[in-house]
Amino acid sequence: MLFKQQVWLRQKLLVLGSLAVGSLLYLVARVGSLDRLQPICPVEGRFGGASSQAEFPLRALQFKRGLLHEFRKGNTSKEQVRLHDLVQQLPKAIIIGVRKGGTRALLEMLNLHPAVVKASQEIHFFDNDENYAKGIEWYRKKMPFSYPQQITIEKSPAYFITEEVPERIYKMNSSIKLLIIVREPTTRAISDYTQVLEGKERKNKTYYKFEKLAIDSHTCEVNTKYKAVRTSIYTKHLERWLKYFPIEQFHIVDGDRLITEPLPELQLVEKFLNLPPRISQYNLYFNATRGFYCLRFNIIFNKCLAGSKGRIHPEVDPSVITKLRKFFHPFNQKFYQITGRTLNWP
Repeated sequence: MLFKQQVWLRQKLLVLGSLAVGSLLYLVARVGSLDRLQPICPVEGRFGGASSQAEFPLRALQFKRGLLHEFRKGNTSKEQVRLHDLVQQLPKAIIIGVRKGGTRALLEMLNLHPAVVKASQEIHFFDNDENYAKGIEWYRKKMPFSYPQQITIEKSPAYFITEEVPERIYKMNSSIKLLIIVREPTTRAISDYTQVLEGKERKNKTYYKFEKLAIDSHTCEVNTKYKAVRTSIYTKHLERWLKYFPIEQFHIVDGDRLITEPLPELQLVEKFLNLPPRISQYNLYFNATRGFYCLRFNIIFNKCLAGSKGRIHPEVDPSVITKLRKFFHPFNQKFYQITGRTLNWP
């Protein structure tokens, strides 16, 4: 009886071993085929910094994702960090805005690239006086562990509209790459309102209707004192940034297109960041239940954005929408002119 059990167990182990080897061979073949397109990723040099080490194969970065994930969870020691040559780097690119433009989706999608490492939380270093007073080393220690040849990206949408931020970022790195993701201004303002409304409702608090906030009841004109409206006047905020950075250091991402056709937008960002093209349609699949694209890192690991993303907007009086779009139109035209990118906004 014992002999039969041993034979049965041996057979099961052989089957499981064969499946594991087969899966490993598939992953090696897939990542290896990607590397043959462009085997080396000299990221440091591409951003103007001197690279102290040899160029790092993207295949190696792909396979070390799991290790970096363990370090992000805090399962590490100083010896392991030294052994694996890991560092906490200041970001070489920042998603500076815009709130409710799709900053989280953009960051998560860029994280599909093996040469990109993301800061999981919004740091709010440059827009928060208390945090900024803690110094640049405090900021660096908030960054994830990465390999020297990777680039770290963080996102804090409040940066775009906060007056002190452009100068503060300039003092850290005057050649940094800046990403701005925008949506059609009226849609963005309603999305902004919807998030605040949901927060109020969770606390059983009442809140004004969007129309009452967006339109001044005395003048019947657009209420520019309402923050959701002010944030959507993109050109006003961008002009402040242009006092410190040339337009060539900005890349505008179409947040509306990122929802419906993410891959072309991500490919434009890869080019702007001087990254070899690695994000493909394989990495993006439409989830009909959620109503938007989810991420596929490999055959094992998929990820969708949090359920709070893609909230249903409340109905808004069409006349108010028309008034807002008419109000934003001249600002949009100037935005197109400054950035060199025309977007399909009414």
